[in-house]
Amino acid sequence: MIESLQNERIKRLTRMITDNRFRKKSGLFVVEGKQENDRAMRFGFEPEEFYIAEGIYEDDLPTGQVYPVSAKVYEKLAYRGKTEGIIGLYREQENSLQAFTPSANSSIIIVESLEKPGNLGAILRSCEAFGIDALLIADPKLDIYNPNVIRSSVGCLFGMNVFQTDNEEIYRFLIEHRYKIYTTLMDATAKNLHTQDLSGRAALAFGTEHSGLSSFWNDKGKNTLIPMSGSIDSLNLSNAVAITCYEILRQNLEKMA
Repeated sequence: MIESLQNERIKRLTRMITDNRFRKKSGLFVVEGKQENDRAMRFGFEPEEFYIAEGIYEDDLPTGQVYPVSAKVYEKLAYRGKTEGIIGLYREQENSLQAFTPSANSSIIIVESLEKPGNLGAILRSCEAFGIDALLIADPKLDIYNPNVIRSSVGCLFGMNVFQTDNEEIYRFLIEHRYKIYTTLMDATAKNLHTQDLSGRAALAFGTEHSGLSSFWNDKGKNTLIPMSGSIDSLNLSNAVAITCYEILRQNLEKMA
């Protein structure tokens, strides 16, 4: 039983949680919570070790190296305090977009220069919930294995095809695999989302909340927007992606009916 915050393993784990650079250098990432750890293992991520709070964690112990910790130590480590009682360390996975084989009805969401872990987590939840085939992060500004991404996605990161690359590789991939491309540039050419054919192979590109899509995407696809009736002219990025993901699912289900 580890009962001291000065234990070397606990100090290392604390640094993993708080220091992104240290975590990236290690090639490991931290997963807190039962559902999140269950999803990581279900989708083939390799666990290094687990820290289990006896008296809090009530399920069967996971397979692998397990270190029991006191409730006091766990409470200091865990974002959610005394809930659930499990923290796991896993190996990062390297994913290549060129190794990805899309299905005939593959739908893709592209987000450019995403910076906020909470936004990425919410976007992952929407993509997973509505059956999006892959999430492509162009010119990424954050670490997809950041604990806040895993926490806010409720572990949806682990079941999604997620690729980080640049705009050029993404565009080549879309052309090679004959995707219909839709952009979200704020100009007069934009057509309402529900009037666009999003069934089959379709890809929709979103920019940052601050400045929108970069000029790279000018003339790269059909421009679309979400119709709104209020006085505000934009949505939070994760909300815009969620609405779009639902519309993709709705159109595909309608085609199948």
